Amino acid sequence: MTSTEAPAPQARAPLDGLVVGLVGLGAMGSPMARHLLAAGADVLGHDLDAGAVRRHVERGGRASGAVSELAGCDVVVTSLPSAAALMATLAELGPVAQQRSSVLPVIETSTLSLEEKTSAQRTAATSRIHLVDCPVSGTSAQAELGDLVAFCSGLEDAVRGPVESVLAAVARATHDVGTFGNGTRMKLVANLLVAVHNVAAAEALLLAERSGLDLEQVIDAVGDGAGSSRMLQVRGPLMARRTYEPATARVAIFEKDLRAIHGQAAQVDSPTPLLDVAASLYDTAARQGRRDQDAACVFAVLDESTSGPG
Repeated sequence: MTSTEAPAPQARAPLDGLVVGLVGLGAMGSPMARHLLAAGADVLGHDLDAGAVRRHVERGGRASGAVSELAGCDVVVTSLPSAAALMATLAELGPVAQQRSSVLPVIETSTLSLEEKTSAQRTAATSRIHLVDCPVSGTSAQAELGDLVAFCSGLEDAVRGPVESVLAAVARATHDVGTFGNGTRMKLVANLLVAVHNVAAAEALLLAERSGLDLEQVIDAVGDGAGSSRMLQVRGPLMARRTYEPATARVAIFEKDLRAIHGQAAQVDSPTPLLDVAASLYDTAARQGRRDQDAACVFAVLDESTSGPG
């Protein structure tokens, strides 16, 4: 499968009549909203970026001027850049949610630290909000294709039906990984592999290029064998073309995720020698002013480390 082919999705449940609130219409939230609309949901979108809200409305969604307006939805999905944004969302949503006759399921898809997710759960528990820890694995390009994998944790029977229906509309597969927090633990493990595999793909492709091989052919041929990885397939073409903007996942996002992974590894005393080496390259990319470029730019970092800018 190439990076432009849509995957075989999990079974889609029709969402006609389901009202879904979505906080965060960015690189991941916007395609989620589009998939929910396509599945028949009534999607109320909220974002501080007026342009993102306008595009959501143009696709057939509805705009929410305040997070508190989403308390009447059947389900709320949050896709946010920081713990501060999540806590602000819960602070605004909570007082209104307390007036509900049933709990409000909130599917929290952001990649944050375990401590931040646990703090958010404690805040949600003070109102009638059932927070589901459900980070998703995949780039924004994969989100557009519906090629996300959801790591769902803290899901209880009282909210299972609507939560699973929403996830079936936005993700290729959903894994129920148990108690709250396990979703984040799983995502940190996945992101460790993503960070290392991305650097490994860059290192291998640079060797291939300097050995006189055609990189597009390398991606096809090596990708057909045991040396393949999802990062080779997804980011290899970006490296081959030296195309790092617009980003499917920015270096700045990798920096945030790496801090969370290192924090979790330190907490459980688990060594991360390969991650440490990979992290040094992302740090170099950031120092070179590449924070807003795609993480595939580590190919350029390696190239320039021995040949100079070019």
